[in-house]
Amino acid sequence: MSFLLYGAYGYTGRLIAELAVQRGHRPVLAGRDPDRLADVADELGLDHVAVGLGNANALDRALADVPLVLHAAGPFSQTSAPMVEACLRTGTHYLDVTGEIAVFEALAARDAQARERGITVLPGVGFDVVPTDCLAAHVAERLPSATRLRIAFRMLSSASHGTAQTAVEQAGQPGAARVAGRIIDVPSAHDQIEVDFGDGRPRVCTAIPWGDVSTAYHSTGIPNVTTYAALPPAAARMMKASRTLAPILRSNPVQSALRAAVSRLVSGPSDADRQRGRSLAWAEAVDGAGGRAAAVWSGPDGYTFTADSALHATLAVLAGRTEPGFHTPSQAFGADFALEMEGTSRRDLT
Repeated sequence: MSFLLYGAYGYTGRLIAELAVQRGHRPVLAGRDPDRLADVADELGLDHVAVGLGNANALDRALADVPLVLHAAGPFSQTSAPMVEACLRTGTHYLDVTGEIAVFEALAARDAQARERGITVLPGVGFDVVPTDCLAAHVAERLPSATRLRIAFRMLSSASHGTAQTAVEQAGQPGAARVAGRIIDVPSAHDQIEVDFGDGRPRVCTAIPWGDVSTAYHSTGIPNVTTYAALPPAAARMMKASRTLAPILRSNPVQSALRAAVSRLVSGPSDADRQRGRSLAWAEAVDGAGGRAAAVWSGPDGYTFTADSALHATLAVLAGRTEPGFHTPSQAFGADFALEMEGTSRRDLT
């Protein structure tokens, strides 16, 4: 059964398209740039449709003959809403690879509409946030009394163009954490912890506004969630400096300059980089009585994992493994879903 892959000529979208063809699937490729889209479609021998997200009628026509759209065109803060609106109008399942907190929360608010229309709304089916969400669900299952959750990750590869553009959009914005069930603004890089990702070498991890600030609460019900990343020291210092530089970083001239720099300089990791890369995740749940459950997960490079997990999730939805409504990956497929992809493993620490 076919599906629509939107954003197919972006770095992540192309990886998904190539993997789908390798595994015998034939998605319909879509995006707004007809020339770039045609180049990828011709190379892979796939059907394609050029359509912009601002053209509701054309978007509805593009979705009319497919049961599902896998949305891979970011920044999702700008692109998710028109696509999910079209899916609700046409009764089309919606999946994406976002990691943006605001997008997860906006889509969670569409749960009742999705149920009414009989569609699955499932964001974050890539490295953002499948491994961390599933690991959070796993430690929560081991400690049902947990009241606090800390999640960290480490990626051993460079960023894609789309990821870098999203980072630019978020430059100068505050951090985020979930406290007593509510998402609140916190100072950028407001906390640091040491995390052993399973190799016996603790690394300093800095608090960042990762998607699990939203999704982990929906998946586990744990009311206090903080997310961290193992960053180079210079990056952590820049995050702290952004507290005072925020007005400058958010200004139109600086945003334009940063976007232009990303367009010139960032293309994403090479095939060789991805083959060498690894991704690591850690989660810890604690309760008020001293109980603790912690675990680590490891897998391939984040972009390689994203292509594999996004395709896995797409095929699972098409096979009827989900109910209508909004879901996180672990809600949809269980805490072990992150282990269904090649080259992955999980180990309990306590």
